[in-house]
Amino acid sequence: MRNTAVVLIIGILLLVSACAGPSVREPITADEYRVNGRNYRVLGTSTGFEQRGLASWYGGKFHGRLTASGEVYDMNKLTAAHRTLPLGTYVRVTRTDGRGEVVLKVNDRGPFIKGRIIDVSRAGARKLSMLEEGVAEVRVKALGKRDRRSKPDEIVLRSRPDYRRGSFSVQIGAFTVKENARKFAVRMRDKYGAAYIAFYDRGDMVFYRVRVGRFKIQEQAENFRLKLINDGWDNSFVVSK
Repeated sequence: MRNTAVVLIIGILLLVSACAGPSVREPITADEYRVNGRNYRVLGTSTGFEQRGLASWYGGKFHGRLTASGEVYDMNKLTAAHRTLPLGTYVRVTRTDGRGEVVLKVNDRGPFIKGRIIDVSRAGARKLSMLEEGVAEVRVKALGKRDRRSKPDEIVLRSRPDYRRGSFSVQIGAFTVKENARKFAVRMRDKYGAAYIAFYDRGDMVFYRVRVGRFKIQEQAENFRLKLINDGWDNSFVVSK
C-alpha cells in the first residue's frame, strides 16, 4: 500500500507540473489581455528576444481546443504557448543541461504559473526529453516568423535587427486610481531613476500605467527588465513609446 501511495503522489505531481495549460484570457486591446486578474502586453517585435527559465508542457486536456491564435491545438505538433511573444513567432528552446533542443511555433498564450516562461506541446516535450520530468530549465530564443517564400524547414526574420529605432521603457504596474499610480511612480523613481505615468483610456475604464527607464536600444530595456524581475517585479515588460 505504501508503494502504491507513493506512486500515486508522484503521478499527481507530474500531472500538475506538466499540464499547466493556458488559462481563460480576457482581451483588453489588440495587444493586451488579462488572465487571473493580471494584465499582459504583447511585445511589438520578437527581434532580439531571449529568455531563460522553466518550461512546462501541456497535452491531452487541451488537445483539440482552439488556441489564442485561432488554430486548433494539436499536442503532436511542435508548438508552444508564451505570454508576450507575438503569435506566429518561431523560437528555439534549448535545455540548459544540453539534453534537448527544438524549434517551436508560438500559437497560444501561457503559462500563467509563476516561475515558468513557456509551455511546450507534448511533441516539443518529447524533443526536450522532459515528458516524465514535467518541467526543465531552458533558454528561449526568438527566430522570427516564417516567410511565405521560405522552404518548410527554413525560418527567417522578416526584417533585420535594428535596436536603435524608437524609445523603450519597462512597464511595472497599472492602476485605476491616479493617486495610487503617482505614489507608486515616486517610489520607483527613488529606487530606479526615471519613472513616469502613461494614461490609457480603454473606453469603460481608465488606467494609469507606471513605466520605468528610458532607453533608445531595446536590448538595454530588456536587460533592465531582467533586473526588475530579479527584484521581484515578475510581471514587468518592455514597451515601445
